[in-house]
Amino acid sequence: MKRNWGVTYLLAIILLLATACGNSSTSTKEDGSKSQPIKIGFSALPSWYLWHLVEEKGFFKKHGVDVELVWFPVYADSLSALNTGKIDANSQALIDTISPIEKGVDLKVVFITDNSLGGDGLVATKDIKTVADLKGKKVGTEIGTIEHFFMLTALKEAGLSESDVKFTNLTVQDAGSSFIAGKLDAAGLWEPFLSMAVEKGKGHKLVTSADFPGLIADVFVVREEILNTRKEDIQKIVAAWFDAVNYLSNHYDESIQLIAEQAGISKEELDAGMKGFKLFSPEENIRAFQEGNTYQSIYYTARKNAEFLKELGFIQEIPDLDQLVDQTFINEEIRRNK
Repeated sequence: MKRNWGVTYLLAIILLLATACGNSSTSTKEDGSKSQPIKIGFSALPSWYLWHLVEEKGFFKKHGVDVELVWFPVYADSLSALNTGKIDANSQALIDTISPIEKGVDLKVVFITDNSLGGDGLVATKDIKTVADLKGKKVGTEIGTIEHFFMLTALKEAGLSESDVKFTNLTVQDAGSSFIAGKLDAAGLWEPFLSMAVEKGKGHKLVTSADFPGLIADVFVVREEILNTRKEDIQKIVAAWFDAVNYLSNHYDESIQLIAEQAGISKEELDAGMKGFKLFSPEENIRAFQEGNTYQSIYYTARKNAEFLKELGFIQEIPDLDQLVDQTFINEEIRRNK
């Protein structure tokens, strides 16, 4: 139930080509009207399942915008589709937006959908009490993923580096299985593997993303050409999303039941997953869109993400991140609600 961006670098070759010949799904009739729906991609993350609520409660229709939700069982496929213009917008991790921008794909963050608030973390055997206790221990997670970034951040906070632990590169799912089998002392995992490792591996959550607010941000990203040609439609989509956020808050049980049915998962699983993510309001977006020197600022977070990607060789240079966000739409949404 989580995004995995480790294959992003492998898509870099096609990204350069995509910039020149992006296959946009939108077209304009001679009278200026739009003939195609805006295609929004999303994958299996509890917070992104909210698009089901937007559609099922009729919020797209309420605001008069034609949208086609495009489901991607494999998260990486949604990144490829956005970067090559097969979809117009996507729900994705902030860190996955940086590499395409560095390669020349024109993308803009329109709003933050959520922050991980416990949905990511390090699980450890019960004899390991603190992150500092990981020194010399065997720790597994998937290199180049958000869990790898989280692990390095947690180690640094404790005065350690990756060289201080016996790092084992495993897929997140395999890292969870290895921990349960007793082959690892700790593992960097996301939900549902995190909770499964605690329950079946008799471990405990050593540290989670709840201890690093803002570190792991998920965003709604739109191709810049779509922002330029269909600004009114994007504004309506923003309004529809936040209508759903409000509806979830005021009708939680009903919303969780409806979303779970559409997502094909149990209500209990979705409820547990939702607790690991904080959905953002327009006002919280505005605060996060300010420059700062903590992970409360999306710009600070993006720069730290970019440094991580450069260190791993996923990008050659850190792109200009000052133009990462188009705040116009959030500003208008706040005005709408006054």
